[in-house]
Amino acid sequence: MDRGEEPPGEVDCAFRSRAVNPSVLALPAGSCFHFCFQIDLDTIDVSNLNRQFLFQKKHVGRSKSQVAKESVLQFCPEANIIAYHDSIMNPDYNVEFFRQFTLVMNALDNRAARNHVNRMCLAADIPLIESGTAGYLGQVTVIKKGVTECYECQPKPTQKTFPGCTIRNTPSEPIHCIVWAKYLFNQLFGEEDADQEVSPDRADPEAAWEPAEAEARALASNEDGEIKRVSTKEWAKSTGYDPVKLFTKLFKDDIRYLLTMDKLWRKRKPPVPLDWAEVQKQEQNIPDQQNESSAVLKDQQVLNVRSYADLFSKSVKTLSLHLAEKADGEALIWDKDDPSAMDFVTAAANLRMHVFGMNMKSRFDIKSMAGNIIPAIATTNAVIAGLIVLEGLKILSGKIDQCRTIFLNKQPNPRKKLLVPCALDPPNPNCYVCASKPEVTVKLNTHKVTVLTLQDKILKEKFAMVAPDVQIDDGKGTILISSEEGETEANNHRKLSDFGIRNGSRLQADDFLQDYTLLINVLHSEDLEKDVEFEVVGDTPERIGPKPSEPTSRNISNGSDDGAQPSTSTAPEQEDVVIVDSEDEGTSSNAADAESRSRKRKLEKGCECGGAKRSRAEQEQDDLMIVESEDEGAASSLGEEESRSLKRKLEEKGCECVGAKSVC
Repeated sequence: MDRGEEPPGEVDCAFRSRAVNPSVLALPAGSCFHFCFQIDLDTIDVSNLNRQFLFQKKHVGRSKSQVAKESVLQFCPEANIIAYHDSIMNPDYNVEFFRQFTLVMNALDNRAARNHVNRMCLAADIPLIESGTAGYLGQVTVIKKGVTECYECQPKPTQKTFPGCTIRNTPSEPIHCIVWAKYLFNQLFGEEDADQEVSPDRADPEAAWEPAEAEARALASNEDGEIKRVSTKEWAKSTGYDPVKLFTKLFKDDIRYLLTMDKLWRKRKPPVPLDWAEVQKQEQNIPDQQNESSAVLKDQQVLNVRSYADLFSKSVKTLSLHLAEKADGEALIWDKDDPSAMDFVTAAANLRMHVFGMNMKSRFDIKSMAGNIIPAIATTNAVIAGLIVLEGLKILSGKIDQCRTIFLNKQPNPRKKLLVPCALDPPNPNCYVCASKPEVTVKLNTHKVTVLTLQDKILKEKFAMVAPDVQIDDGKGTILISSEEGETEANNHRKLSDFGIRNGSRLQADDFLQDYTLLINVLHSEDLEKDVEFEVVGDTPERIGPKPSEPTSRNISNGSDDGAQPSTSTAPEQEDVVIVDSEDEGTSSNAADAESRSRKRKLEKGCECGGAKRSRAEQEQDDLMIVESEDEGAASSLGEEESRSLKRKLEEKGCECVGAKSVC
């Protein structure tokens, strides 16, 4: 990348070190980038080498944080860098730890860590620079308590999940087969999980027209009767992990059983079982017709069924040997960077795709989907790193009012700009994290939800708490959950109603590590949808704004999109990363007049971005980048006279008006 004029030494040091390391960088008071704390739990993998400038092949396997420090000191020896090979979630990094810094810079690759650092910086009242890249796209924003939105002020799309019956019985997309193959890996070689079963689901409600019949199937599938049930792993061990027997069970016998559930196939194309002997009659290693060119890289080739059957056999033998080397009770852990594990998932997923009439995928595509990978690009990372430093300089200079959210786009906007600054949005008064008194309402069935579900699925998973303590607001201060090990474990499997919790009860949840308190109003309901244990309702970020008419947007998250679409397929063009979270992106033409006036005020105020946020899919359609006044439906909600007036005001400020979009 042509960086142009070199910045001063201390900035250059931070620029380069920050460009490559997905971690947390903290700068103590008065440091001016000379004194940095860097925290990263990860180690260097071969796949990391093509997207950064500090790691080399000889560093593979070493701590990213430590190697980054060593590399930076070679060209910036005056820097004082303290490198931690550790998790930022470690309780040692508490609020007092964060308070010693002037500024924190994020480049994390998962939402849990981002949520945690966001809350720690809010609790410590320390400015946070949040950033992310995804391919050619990137963004940088500044978070300051009471001044700007926090990371959790706007809703984030939840990780895409699939019904168990779809994975087990009726896959219709490659990702369904890839998830099935990962489940199969765990069932055979890893930690078995009852929620990751791969055999046909007899209880599939779609296989029966009558609810009573579906309920009977479910009951029968959960009862042993006179048949002794054996786990998939135990059965595989009893066969000596015979690849042919495994192949026959998974791709022939199980498929034949699915075909007996004829109601599943009345509107679907039925699967076609595979026979090992017949498959072995095919020629081996014949690339897919679309990949016949010898120039295609090995990992990007799509092989034939015979080749994937042989790869399945080879990987099963290798993984069974690795499992045998483990101590009793230990299991293998699936890792996208483990060749044998990746071979197994590639082969099993492609064989299942073939059985269900889908086009098979290359190893490269499957690795991208299985590992939730968006390929990172070194130049994108470098540009975003530079922007981080520029925003950091503003903060260190006491000019936080000049900070901006900056987007790096794939294509220039109508004013020929790739980098687009937008004014920082104010805090969301209804945010359940940074509001003065965070409060939410949770709808659940108090007679069914257990204390453990409240702790793990609601507080930890949904509300991103690390070590919650919960007491009932009943005038007695009854402790429901304690973060101290062993204190309340006896409560785990008891229902909430056992503690007198009913409709209208209030719970106070505290996370002392995050210095965060959340008041939960319980709304008892027996009308929740099937398999839905709870819903967050009321004025929470989940409910802010009209329901979008477009597919759920996604956030850039530094190489992880929390989804499962490959960056190399066509699917992401429909549902890929978004520059930021949607804000009324699907507002219809009957929007209220108050909303129209609000949009107009935003446009008149900043003329930079107006807080608008668009998906990359929209960008691909019209090549207009993210600079817009508001959602696309805004124009029709403005009267003709108001629209003309707005256009004149924009032109007076030097902005272009494209329909309802302002481009500055």
